[in-house]
Amino acid sequence: MDDHIADALSRPALLRLDDGITCLRFETMKVVSALAAVRHLLDRGTIAPGDTLVDSSSGIYAHALALACHRYGLRCHIVASTTVDRTLRTQLEILGATVEPMPPTPSLKLDQNRRVARVQEILRANPRHHWMRQYHDDIHYLGYRPIAELVHRELGTGDLTIVGGVGTGASTGGLASYLRESDPDVRLVGVQPFDSVTFGSEHVHDPDIIIAGIGSSIPFANVVHEFYDTMHWVGFHAALAGGVALLRGHAVFAGLSAGAAYLAARWERRVDPSRQVVFLAADTGHRYVEAAYSRHREVPGPEHLAPRQIASPADMAPPWSRMDWDRAPAPAAASAVDGVRAAS
Repeated sequence: MDDHIADALSRPALLRLDDGITCLRFETMKVVSALAAVRHLLDRGTIAPGDTLVDSSSGIYAHALALACHRYGLRCHIVASTTVDRTLRTQLEILGATVEPMPPTPSLKLDQNRRVARVQEILRANPRHHWMRQYHDDIHYLGYRPIAELVHRELGTGDLTIVGGVGTGASTGGLASYLRESDPDVRLVGVQPFDSVTFGSEHVHDPDIIIAGIGSSIPFANVVHEFYDTMHWVGFHAALAGGVALLRGHAVFAGLSAGAAYLAARWERRVDPSRQVVFLAADTGHRYVEAAYSRHREVPGPEHLAPRQIASPADMAPPWSRMDWDRAPAPAAASAVDGVRAAS
């Protein structure tokens, strides 16, 4: 029996879907990293019950951090992106978090830079607050060790490929690094939106919705580019097609990042049918109903889509591009990080 809902939410379901494809399905994945990070900070004496933890978030991490603070008797302050909707904000406030929304902006980069600048203002005024730095502190990797152990126990690591949205780098990077302790040949496939600096797609604009949480307009220190074997850049309509197919074919209602990851997983399995593929479904699809899933009749089946195979990020184009990254270092625009990764 669990003592807190956060403990239950940190355990994903492992679902076998198509032949050779398995879904690692979370209700809200970042609870895994937030819980482990907060426990680590408490154990190390960096923070103590009653302290205030602060961070910037586009939604999922805000919920995860609020749950972790509720679990361990800490205060929580969120500098919230415009993507944090009324439903989530209400949950956060009832959980005891204070939510400081940023005003609307047409620019994702401006939104992220402004949120980080506001966090730094808060820290100057409140030096006792602790900045969680979900983008830069690799304590957020720690929670993925038990998830890697689950995958290893159920599937082994031989001929294994992990597919997932990159985002801050903690989930895919954590899973790959822990699984590679047993088998260095575990392959890692990252999924990015267009308009993201992390893997060099900032020059390609997606005219529809940018998939929240899996890309960035600023560099993240927690993304270790050398972990990734293959990259997929997936636009809104292709991701929606993957999400609709996931729900229609397997009754898994997940977010757009899961739709993009499912699309990429299907392709990776097609490229090499000898490998078993596990993809991450980081959250449910509820916050995408009006903006995305209500348009489900517009999208083709995934069998009608194929990525454009490219040799360089300069060659990419919507709706879907794929590149052999081959564990290469970060592009220049993604390597100038504000801060360094912390030792765990």
